Amino acid sequence: MMHLRLRQISLYLCLSVLMLGCAGFGADSSQSGADKLDPLVARDDIKKFSAQPANEPLRGWSFYRLAPFKKNTTYRLESYQGRTVLSANAKKSASGLAIKLKPRPSQHLWLEWEWKATATLDLANNLDRYADDAPLRILVAFDGDRSTLTLKDKMVGELAQIMSGQEMPYATLMYIWSPNGQLNQIKPNSHTNRIKMIAVDAGKENLGQWRKHSRDLTADYQAAYGYAPGNVIGIALLTDTDNTNAETKAYYGDIELKYKPFLKTHPKN
Repeated sequence: MMHLRLRQISLYLCLSVLMLGCAGFGADSSQSGADKLDPLVARDDIKKFSAQPANEPLRGWSFYRLAPFKKNTTYRLESYQGRTVLSANAKKSASGLAIKLKPRPSQHLWLEWEWKATATLDLANNLDRYADDAPLRILVAFDGDRSTLTLKDKMVGELAQIMSGQEMPYATLMYIWSPNGQLNQIKPNSHTNRIKMIAVDAGKENLGQWRKHSRDLTADYQAAYGYAPGNVIGIALLTDTDNTNAETKAYYGDIELKYKPFLKTHPKN
């Protein structure tokens, strides 16, 4: 029971601090060019995959090991359908990539990206912590007024800082291709309500197709948390199949943050 509790706490911390790279960034032999990935420093921009050479070390992103007892998902730059994209190969594994950003206001800030899933994960259930896998996830971390956090969240934050040397994000939005979820469903992550999941693709529909998404971060944050967001401080991505012991391959296109002060409506995805 104690081992299970420690495992749950470890997963909770890993997901919560993912955006700041607080635990486990480092070289790994299964990660192509992992020892040459950029260090975790606050950046002004998000390096586009399409602007980088295929089969070369990835620049601008830092490798993130989700937990020491988990296998690593392999991420590589590939030439695919006429452009360079990031491929994610997960075999009973879970690890991600992250960028720590210089804080920027979230008002009028939109997240735009493309991704493609080649197969769904039939046994996955994102509301069950023991089956919480997904072919594609993109996370956005926000700062906020930490004095409003619950005692439990503060204690976990203090533990995370002791373990990692950095503060965990105040709140996180996780955009997900949910294997068995409902489209546009907003749910707390199975490990913590400080991460809210939004299913922008779901099930087998649109498998094998490039999906473009454009999300108003302020609108999504308010819908998820019920109040206005603070500054955006990080971006991460994650493809994981560790809980269901499955295998999948997925692709990430360019991920961009854009200010759109005159756009007032939220497009349908």
